[in-house]
Amino acid sequence: MRLFAAFRAFFAVLFGRPLENQQPVLETGAPTPLLAPVADTSALERRAEQRGAVQLLALLQREGRLCDFLAESIDDYKDAQIGAAVRDVHRGLRRVLADHLPTEPIFAEAEESRVRVDPGFDPYRIRLTGRVVGDAPYSGTLRHRGWRVREVKLPERTGGEVELTVVAPAEVEL
Repeated sequence: MRLFAAFRAFFAVLFGRPLENQQPVLETGAPTPLLAPVADTSALERRAEQRGAVQLLALLQREGRLCDFLAESIDDYKDAQIGAAVRDVHRGLRRVLADHLPTEPIFAEAEESRVRVDPGFDPYRIRLTGRVVGDAPYSGTLRHRGWRVREVKLPERTGGEVELTVVAPAEVEL
């Protein structure tokens, strides 16, 4: 479910659509923030963000054939055929993340271990689930370690407006 939500958010940002405002509400009545609020940016900054999103999608396509994989219906394939295809897609996508968006877990502890959430925690980094009552510190079971990007290392690109929309050029063999 998280993977599907991540893809929806990625493509909403990619194509400049607003993200759905479906925020879970804690028992305290306060919404759990899903994304940091976006400041009003200039047209030039928005174009740079769009270029970066398309560039990332182009890297995912080039190394893992992500667009091809998602565009093709897999309903008619046997599970073994899908598994073989996914292995190659996974290898390429993993390489893109490692090379261009190296990530690290938010919590170092193993999932299912007990962790403490101190007062003043960042709700964009830590989402509390279950029965949330009272004020921090909280103690609970780590269900997902979370991920954050250490740095963004997209290659420098030069070119015209075509960069804003072209993920992969069409190929014509002569």
